[in-house]
Amino acid sequence: MRREMLHAKIHRATVTDANLDYEGSLTIDGDLMQAADIRPFERIDVYNVSNGARFSTYAIGGESGSGTVCVNGAAARLASRGDKIIIAAYATYEEAEMDSHEPRVVLVDEANRIRATSPIRAFGR
Repeated sequence: MRREMLHAKIHRATVTDANLDYEGSLTIDGDLMQAADIRPFERIDVYNVSNGARFSTYAIGGESGSGTVCVNGAAARLASRGDKIIIAAYATYEEAEMDSHEPRVVLVDEANRIRATSPIRAFGR
């Protein structure tokens, strides 16, 4: 059996801009993408903590060290500058991989600078 599991999460990032006229995606500071192991054009889900909106899109790399988290295209109607969001990426794993599966979590400060990075251990491991 294959299971879809959380692969990576950037927790409580602050939206720095919303660009309705862009064709789509979420621009994320390259340092955050690298820390979370999220690749350019990878499908991501975005959960807006500030207003409850949820949407799927793909990640594109922003300038490293910039703190950029910009919601682009139609999704820009679902988030505003200053909103707190959770960015989640999922992957499919074989049952044999489940015992060693540890999603990456990146915690950020108000300026989207990395505070901590850690794997989540399932079932208290």
